[in-house]
Amino acid sequence: MASPSAAASSSRPLARFWEWGRTIVCVGRNYAAHAEEMRAPLQARPVVFLKPASAYLREGAPILRPPYCRELHHEVELGVVVGRRAAGVPEEAALAHVAGYALCLDMTARDTQAECKRQGLPWTLAKGFRTSCPVSDFVPKERIPDPHRLRLWLKVNGELRQEGDTSDMIFSVPYIISYISSIITLEEGDLVLTGSPKGVSAVQGGDEIEAGIQGVLSMRFKVEELKLDSIGSASLQDSRLVLSPLLELGERVT
Repeated sequence: MASPSAAASSSRPLARFWEWGRTIVCVGRNYAAHAEEMRAPLQARPVVFLKPASAYLREGAPILRPPYCRELHHEVELGVVVGRRAAGVPEEAALAHVAGYALCLDMTARDTQAECKRQGLPWTLAKGFRTSCPVSDFVPKERIPDPHRLRLWLKVNGELRQEGDTSDMIFSVPYIISYISSIITLEEGDLVLTGSPKGVSAVQGGDEIEAGIQGVLSMRFKVEELKLDSIGSASLQDSRLVLSPLLELGERVT
């Protein structure tokens, strides 16, 4: 008898993975053209970083540009939803741990990231803020037999900004799952972002982002600016204490 798929055997609704999935693992520099536009060297192994589950965002709610950010970039990516616990999984068995896919945005405070890189610090402030991971509906893997034959696209206010094929990934989905699971145990409902094609660019408050997987689905999000006057004075004071060494907020925040 054939074993049930990861999605079918799930004890929780994977179609709503963003409500209970615990970990978002992201891969950077997985498209050579994007690495080139970022003037970043290619690596022999995937560049991995994390986002908290509080970064999730669904359609109908706005992407919020954090007050310490002056250059918020979009990065459209294929997300892989884990359907079964994966720890030290070999590459040839990795896809058996995949329940399905989602279209994702890795929203990035680019100026913050540049300062983090300059100081040799983690990217958490640039990548992990609230609303930094908008996601589409869940797509069961049966609808996507080969995740390396997809076309991703993204428009801002109707203008095409990003377009790329997942066949251009440097590291394949099975390799990524195997590599990450050799370091981090992936649990059911976790999400893995597989990198962005070229064309990343800045968005402003009032912009509308539309993104899609050609022939599969699309999604839309508005961008809003999180105003400093909407944050309590105590929170703002705490933010200055945390962020001023990175961003020199005395000059950047007015």
